[in-house]
Amino acid sequence: MSNRDSDMEETEEKMIIIGSYGGKVKLLRDGEESASEEIMLLWGIQQPTFSQPNSFVAQSSLQLRLDACGHSLSILQSPSSLGKPGVTGSVMWDSGVVLGKFLEHAVDSKMLTLQGKKFIELGAGCGLVGCIAALLGAQVTLTDMPDRLRLLKKNIESNLRHGNVRGSAVVEELVWGDEPDQDLVEPFPDYVVGSDVIYSEGAVKDLLDTLMHLSGTQTTIFLAGELRNDAVLEYFLEAAMEDFVIGRVEQTQWHPDYCSSRVVLYVLKKK
Repeated sequence: MSNRDSDMEETEEKMIIIGSYGGKVKLLRDGEESASEEIMLLWGIQQPTFSQPNSFVAQSSLQLRLDACGHSLSILQSPSSLGKPGVTGSVMWDSGVVLGKFLEHAVDSKMLTLQGKKFIELGAGCGLVGCIAALLGAQVTLTDMPDRLRLLKKNIESNLRHGNVRGSAVVEELVWGDEPDQDLVEPFPDYVVGSDVIYSEGAVKDLLDTLMHLSGTQTTIFLAGELRNDAVLEYFLEAAMEDFVIGRVEQTQWHPDYCSSRVVLYVLKKK
């Protein structure tokens, strides 16, 4: 069987490899119907509304403690900022913990290589995912809005100040929809990730513009999100399918101790 025939067979089965991630993921077909089918499937099978939120986080606490990559991380939170309109990055959400531990598990399982790779986190918030990526050897740039950078820098400095960090991490301002600084796109990153970044229809266009700006031919994108609003996720998927190949990472490939029916994880690559 030729490689082309093999690729066609995998596509028909809807399980393919996307980008630099070695695991086969469930391909989302292009089109409006595919987006709506995906939403019906997620809410029908995972039934997120029937499970307890915040399985791995405590948003009333001033810090989140998590073991990752042989390190004990202590991520500071700002619960008092949570009530401010538009502020979501002041505390941790399950999707961030799931994504961070997925990256660790994927590297341990040889499905992913982060050593020496250029890695950008969008909407980094408290910085957990970027910290884990740096511990896994990536050259990480954690980005967020200007008013979120103080807490982000504090967490990076306190968790990555020791000399046994395999990679590196810096913090940089990035407003979605704006032209990114040249250092972010020259060269294009190997990986772009985000957790809980699909939260409103108003932010979808700017998020997709930024993903397009940051994506080269070799860029692989991971997005993890909380299953809160089916309309917002469907809107994002429908719009993203125009420019990206999208696959859903099955929970069998997540870290076995960090799975949640309230979280979904996608891998994307520019067409």
